[in-house]
Amino acid sequence: MPETRFLTDLGLLFLAALGGGLLAQAVHQPLIVGYILAGVLIGPFTPGPTLSDPHTFQLFADVGVVLLMFTIGVEFSVEELLRVRKVALLGAPAGIALVALLTIPVGKLLGWTLVQSLVAGAAVSVASTMVLLKFLLERGELATLYGRVVVGITLAEDLAVVAMTVLIPALASPGGDRAAALGQALLEAVVLLGPLLWLARRAVPLLLAKVAHTRNMELFLLVALAVAIGTAALTAGLGLSIALGAFLAGLVISESEFAHEALARVLPVRDIFVAIFFVSIGTLIRPASLLAEWPAVLALVLLVIAGKFAVWTLVVRAAGYPVATARNAALGLTQIGEFSYILAGVGRNHGLLPSSMYDAVLATSLVTILINALVFRRRPTWVQRLVSGQETVPPPAAAAVAPEVQVTVCGFGRVGREVADALDAFHILYTVVDLDPEATREARSRGAGAVFGDAGSEGMLHHAGVDRALLAVVAIPEFEAARRCVTALRALRPDLPILVRVHQQRHRAELSGAGATEVVQPEVEAALTIVRHSLDLLGIDHRLARRYMEGARAHWPEAARAEGVSGDALQAMEVVVQDPALEGQSIEQAHIRERSGAAIVSITRADGREIVNPRPDERLQAGDRLLAIGTREQLDSLRHICEKEVDPYVPG
Repeated sequence: MPETRFLTDLGLLFLAALGGGLLAQAVHQPLIVGYILAGVLIGPFTPGPTLSDPHTFQLFADVGVVLLMFTIGVEFSVEELLRVRKVALLGAPAGIALVALLTIPVGKLLGWTLVQSLVAGAAVSVASTMVLLKFLLERGELATLYGRVVVGITLAEDLAVVAMTVLIPALASPGGDRAAALGQALLEAVVLLGPLLWLARRAVPLLLAKVAHTRNMELFLLVALAVAIGTAALTAGLGLSIALGAFLAGLVISESEFAHEALARVLPVRDIFVAIFFVSIGTLIRPASLLAEWPAVLALVLLVIAGKFAVWTLVVRAAGYPVATARNAALGLTQIGEFSYILAGVGRNHGLLPSSMYDAVLATSLVTILINALVFRRRPTWVQRLVSGQETVPPPAAAAVAPEVQVTVCGFGRVGREVADALDAFHILYTVVDLDPEATREARSRGAGAVFGDAGSEGMLHHAGVDRALLAVVAIPEFEAARRCVTALRALRPDLPILVRVHQQRHRAELSGAGATEVVQPEVEAALTIVRHSLDLLGIDHRLARRYMEGARAHWPEAARAEGVSGDALQAMEVVVQDPALEGQSIEQAHIRERSGAAIVSITRADGREIVNPRPDERLQAGDRLLAIGTREQLDSLRHICEKEVDPYVPG
């Protein structure tokens, strides 16, 4: 049955993607490589398990392209582009054009036509953003001078890919009509999409705001996907590129306050379809054809490695950057990936590239990514010598330094607002992360930073500036959401102090295990406040009342920072009961807590039996070993009580 065959193929495709991804991860290579190799293995041109109809999954691959370009649009940062405007806005187009021109003499040697050479040159002129950013993050060099230059160039390349998906089909026109076709394609894109973009910029944010107010994230995801796929379908219906429509849809959403949450929701879906995209590309590769086309593969690999390195070194150097910066940036750009597949695919679909050249571009991508991983990411000694030097010149038109975020407040309900009131009173800068648009709007009205999104997402927290924060306060009432938030905070900042509220004591250990520095239970604080006021109204001696409160709080160590409690660090100590006067008395009768302030957490009898969290009526025996928690002064007082004969304690 067709349905059964489709499900079998889908299962095989996902298993292949999983296997290829695990293999790539095991050998420390980008997942893209594993996905494509997995596709080759299940394709019709290799023995073994095979998809019965690989072309069925080309539709899934198209969805992957749409979601990839949509997320590129959402993430697109004009600010980042302007930080390195000279090299990005002037240098990047020049670099792309130079690489495309270098492909022409290479194509002549291989017998390609001028159009084939230009399309192949366009495909190899842009680097893989996924691979490049992953390598920069792994090396911790995204914020370096050359890292910022590379990010600016890749942003410009993103724009170039969108433009080239519109222009490449025009090359299919007869020779004399190509210039007119190129102009017509650009004019159609502007005329048809201009009004659409104007309308979308007004309608889409309103729609997102309506859905965000429901706090139903399933609907929010559906709206984001509908905008992405719907816009791509509309541009395809107008005869334009689906990549162009998806990118513009992302740009529209990027201008709203909901952009980061939309991106976080779409990314997992995108990753699934992008994996299908790469696997489906692998199924189209003919290994036998690659062997026959080895001269083309070798020539393109040399062009990408040597040619692009020379071109981008010259371009970055001409923009006024140091030699070390230029060489480091050029080294990172010597690979091709997902955008090359898209551009080569556009050329093949319009009859501009034969299948053999398309396969050669795919093979070049695999080889250059592997070489880039060895050379750029691993940095052998000879490479380090090549790119060594000082990055002493700041980037042109550097952006002003953003205000230092001191506190990240996750959750802006009643508790979060009380925390914000105190921070406002002391003029402490903070940023709020919340899924309620009204809450983020109020935070902005206070002059604070605000991010609409899930505080359990590392991306949201990173955007909120948690990497610069001195403290994080998690005031989210729902336990599971709070736990995810603490986990994400601790993953991003192992050194960050994290304060978190909790309603039930049974959740305290989980939050502490997730990485919370201190856990505060409002109900406990309320109860202790009532006890303190009650003792005061009953006329209990203040010294005795304070000792009692300290002992009560010792069962909840995080409460020790409350007003009137010693700020000394809590310690644990084992004390042996030696005073005969204590034998036979209960903990309550001996007034251990009132006399010392320390809390007994366990008793170990002389026979080895242990009593954990002993009750107040538990009777003491000679030789008992008491494990107690308290400050150094409190523990010393407890030891004095237990080990020496002292006067009987008389309350009042």
